Amino acid sequence: MEHTILVVEDETGIRKAICIYMQNQGYRVLDAPNGKEALEILEKEPVHLAIVDIMMPVMDGITMVMKAREKYDFPILFLSAKSEDIDKIHGLNIGADDYITKPFTSLELIARVRAQLRRYEQILNLKKDKEETQGIYTVGDLELNTVTKEVYVASQIVHLTPKEFAILELLIKNPGRVYSAQQIYEIIWQEEAINTETIMVHIRKLREKIEANPKKPVYIKVVWGIGYKMERMDP
Repeated sequence: MEHTILVVEDETGIRKAICIYMQNQGYRVLDAPNGKEALEILEKEPVHLAIVDIMMPVMDGITMVMKAREKYDFPILFLSAKSEDIDKIHGLNIGADDYITKPFTSLELIARVRAQLRRYEQILNLKKDKEETQGIYTVGDLELNTVTKEVYVASQIVHLTPKEFAILELLIKNPGRVYSAQQIYEIIWQEEAINTETIMVHIRKLREKIEANPKKPVYIKVVWGIGYKMERMDP
């Protein structure tokens, strides 16, 4: 399978260098100098992975990825000259799959791209599974398919970020079970929870997407002082 890589970087020299690295690995490469042009490319071309700089004119990488995640689930690697943890956390929380700090070596970038493409191809292979009913979890009008990575509410598809999907998958697989914000963070992020405020943000965004009235949720309920749970109900 030929993979298409989208390189989004405003510095011409860096963009061209990355394109050469990727082409030398046999990938088809598309490139754009800013997030706006990258989104236009996504509307026209199939993309399997994007390498996106954070700081760019016209439209920065953060804004671009937030918009891209409304429609696309391919892996995204962020590039940044910044090394502070807060930038890394912010980038990963809004939908990026990996993060690499400038300056970087070609070998490191290639290794990260290969790793993400391997994971993405596994997801694509799962989507081809003919047993469409396998891995489907339903609560009321809410349906989550772990094979196709799709979520529907009242038969209408809902676009979630990978982290939103993972949180919803955890809750819908265990209806009625209460998870603290710390537990959710450590299960999904697979690291010690230092700050769980991001869970509150993700839950709020999830409710905005799956609840008819986010202020009066019927699916994801708060158990005050303990955590969150998926309400039990008949499909």
